[in-house]
Amino acid sequence: MTTSGTEKPGVIPSQGLRALIAKGAISATPAVLPEQIQPASIDLRLGRRAWRVRASFLPGARRVEERLSEFAMHEIDLSDGAVLETGCAYVVELAESLRLPQDMAGAANAKSSTGRLDLLTRLVTDHSTAFDVVDAGYQGPLFAQISPCTFSVLVRPGITLSQLRLRRGDPRLDDAALSELHAEDPLVDGEPVIDAGLGFSVDLAGGPSREGPLGWRARRHSGLIDLSRLAAYDPLEFWEPVRSFDRPDGHGGVILDPGAFYILVSREAVAVPPHTAAEMVPYMAVAGEFRVHYAGFFDPGFGHRSTGGSGSRGVLEVRCHEAPFALEHGQTVGRLVYERMAEVPDTLYGRDIGSNYQGQALRLSKHFRPLP
Repeated sequence: MTTSGTEKPGVIPSQGLRALIAKGAISATPAVLPEQIQPASIDLRLGRRAWRVRASFLPGARRVEERLSEFAMHEIDLSDGAVLETGCAYVVELAESLRLPQDMAGAANAKSSTGRLDLLTRLVTDHSTAFDVVDAGYQGPLFAQISPCTFSVLVRPGITLSQLRLRRGDPRLDDAALSELHAEDPLVDGEPVIDAGLGFSVDLAGGPSREGPLGWRARRHSGLIDLSRLAAYDPLEFWEPVRSFDRPDGHGGVILDPGAFYILVSREAVAVPPHTAAEMVPYMAVAGEFRVHYAGFFDPGFGHRSTGGSGSRGVLEVRCHEAPFALEHGQTVGRLVYERMAEVPDTLYGRDIGSNYQGQALRLSKHFRPLP
């Protein structure tokens, strides 16, 4: 009888990830650290080598390093720290590599703090035709394509910007299974909107207390952010509070400016039961007016009563596209897709690991000092 969750269908849990490391399916130089293992994913670390490239790319039928010979402008050594500048594209080798079983695939996503800095980070593998996708049975190195969209950042080897979730089969819950799960173990406060996942909307009324800003808009041309420094920066030097326009119902809304980056928050408080994991995905990708998130993994235990939570609201990383867009309170902007875990993880978000965003409301990344 397996106790690691590496043979069963579903998302591989923390104990299964450790078993894969022990078998050599996940390896790294230097070795994987215990703190990289999350309840349903593994954090991926930046390596030493990086390249400034003239364009983002997918390798297709070729290896990433073969394509670098076409796109790289110069190589950068991150050993002593290096600045990744706004508006530029970079490829960085990662410390981890994979030798996956033939029936195991993966998906990557930016970490929460990465998304909240408007730091577009996408995983690429040799021969990949899509970002953030690891094909079943993949064997080879991992690379991150990084584009700082608002803030220039200082990075070093060992910094984690993205995370990898591994799975066997298709563990996604369909709407019927999601409705049944909600009836047994409520996933959201109030009546759920279930349509290809659990829908959630934006809070532009200030939450229950109606105190503080509705959101934050990034200031352009701000200073450099050293990603190794936590609670180090004055948020008002990098962000300005979002103001609303009035609506007849008194709730208000926000007009998004093209090219601007916003941190907003969901109206609903959500929970992820320990035997599931979730991922935030766009509600209507075809609408094309704005992008709703950069970082999308929600770990088992997030906001759940078993870990001391009472629901946690989802932070929304929003970028408007071609034209100003009026976003109104209660407008549906995203959905959570839930997946079954192969086993309940032996570590849960909010109980056994550091949990910067458990019980969160509107919150900037952990690099900024809390406001008084």
